[in-house]
Amino acid sequence: MQIRLFQPSDLEEMAALFYRTVHTVNAADYTLQQLDAWADGAPDLERWLASFQQHYSLVALEGEKIVGFGDIDQIGYLDRLYVHAEFQHRGIGSALCDRLEAQAAESVTTHASVTARPFFEGRGYRVIRAQQVERHGVWMPNFVMKKELL
Repeated sequence: MQIRLFQPSDLEEMAALFYRTVHTVNAADYTLQQLDAWADGAPDLERWLASFQQHYSLVALEGEKIVGFGDIDQIGYLDRLYVHAEFQHRGIGSALCDRLEAQAAESVTTHASVTARPFFEGRGYRVIRAQQVERHGVWMPNFVMKKELL
């Protein structure tokens, strides 16, 4: 596996990975209606591009294939962390997260899905609060989580 900085040419492959991951990995914890609202297959790629360019953004590759990606902003908000459904439990998420966390000064905060909560707890994050978020008129649970860095 190789990890490198995001490039704009990665965007469409990342969007496809995002859709597939949400609809497979998260399917045990969310309804089909929630999954469709979360990842409708038509993300605003211009908004994604602007966000990834403003953040410290990484992609993980196996050969030429993007198998994961993540990004963190300047104040330590870990915005996205996704690993391809067929590449789960191989250390890709941890490797990406290690590098993203290294960019933060004091702490890292994220909004973790029900599915991702155990991953983040295993990395030392604690739940600040459970919440319901609305996407396209559909409500779904997630958790605001925070990790204090040493």
